[in-house]
Amino acid sequence: MNTDNKKILGINGLGRIGKLTLWHHAGRKYFTDIVINVGREVGAGLSDIIHYIERDSTYGRLAAYLNGYQSSNVITDVDEARGTLTVNGVRVKILREHRNPKDIQWADNGAGMVVDTTGRFLDPNLPADDPAGSIRGHLAAGAAKVIASAPFKLKQGASMPEDCVTTVMGINDKDYDPVRHAVISNASCTTTCLAHMIKPLLDYFGVERVLSASMATVHAATGSQQVLDRLPKTQAKDLRKNRSIMNNIILTTTGAAKTLQLVIPEMGAIGFMAESVRIPTATGSLIILVMNFQETSNSKPIRRELINDIYRKVSEAGDGYLIYSEDQNVSADIIGTPKAAAVIEGHETHTRTGAININLGHMQGIDKTVQESIQDLVGSIQVTQAVTYGWYDNEMASYVNLLGDRTVSIAESLA
Repeated sequence: MNTDNKKILGINGLGRIGKLTLWHHAGRKYFTDIVINVGREVGAGLSDIIHYIERDSTYGRLAAYLNGYQSSNVITDVDEARGTLTVNGVRVKILREHRNPKDIQWADNGAGMVVDTTGRFLDPNLPADDPAGSIRGHLAAGAAKVIASAPFKLKQGASMPEDCVTTVMGINDKDYDPVRHAVISNASCTTTCLAHMIKPLLDYFGVERVLSASMATVHAATGSQQVLDRLPKTQAKDLRKNRSIMNNIILTTTGAAKTLQLVIPEMGAIGFMAESVRIPTATGSLIILVMNFQETSNSKPIRRELINDIYRKVSEAGDGYLIYSEDQNVSADIIGTPKAAAVIEGHETHTRTGAININLGHMQGIDKTVQESIQDLVGSIQVTQAVTYGWYDNEMASYVNLLGDRTVSIAESLA
């Protein structure tokens, strides 16, 4: 193995995000070596792991993903005894012994950068030697930096440790401090898309003009859902999680609103709600964003054309994370779109302006005497509701590709 730890990447877990992270870096080739921990024996051996790596029901064959229809086999130099192989010229080693992060041989294999894709170790306050495992265990095992491919989950009332940060590329990635931060959350696929939808509007209008906001994500199925109906676990509260995703629309929850405040702090001043609906598709999701803006007499009225123009200009001047489109897309059209955190469906942007009458006597935070004097006084304000739609490939394009950018940018900061 290469001893330059900036060029050796560790991946913990080989589920959906883990496998696609391997695909991403096998194509990118920033890392010369990748060490993957699966933590157990798989099938009949390394050949079955390779079978899983090179095929995907959503994205097709790895070789075609990397090199197109004329490609040949990209997995070579397979050594069962050593657990090694080469993927598109990148050396890969498979570890199959330990599931607790503190026991994984990152140091022995020179992996200074680790991406944990298991979704299991998300409380950064747990010590490295926690019996059930902790994300800090990766640091104890030799990693200098670890990225979680999901939002942190802190216990009620707990505060975020000083060495932790949540970032979304293109939004607040500069919040990462290479000296201070060792544990990084790459947020979620939904937060990634949502942040790129909201930030251009906040930058243009300012937080003070936003009266309220809400979103709903129409989200593809995930690995946590059931193929067929099954009995719920002991003390389960949400019975819908045990219903078949193959033939149901399932109401569920999302933590996108809470995580969004970590990457765009000013959202804390806005009343915001986030809802989620799961549908029976493999990938390709949609956010419906609703924002209510206060109109002012000295500003340009908020209309559909203005909203679309804001997104269009950010798309043209930006880093490729936001794409503006008027192509009348369906979800399959955006699967695999390179680096697209969000694809704005400009054809469906809508606005409507109306007057809201407010009893001024019910306003909060004013002197009681003044409040009594205006008890029956009614004021009117003009409010525009804007509805925008943003597509995102919740697996590869929107999430894993940005996770790859985050991983490389942090690796470059390693001393």
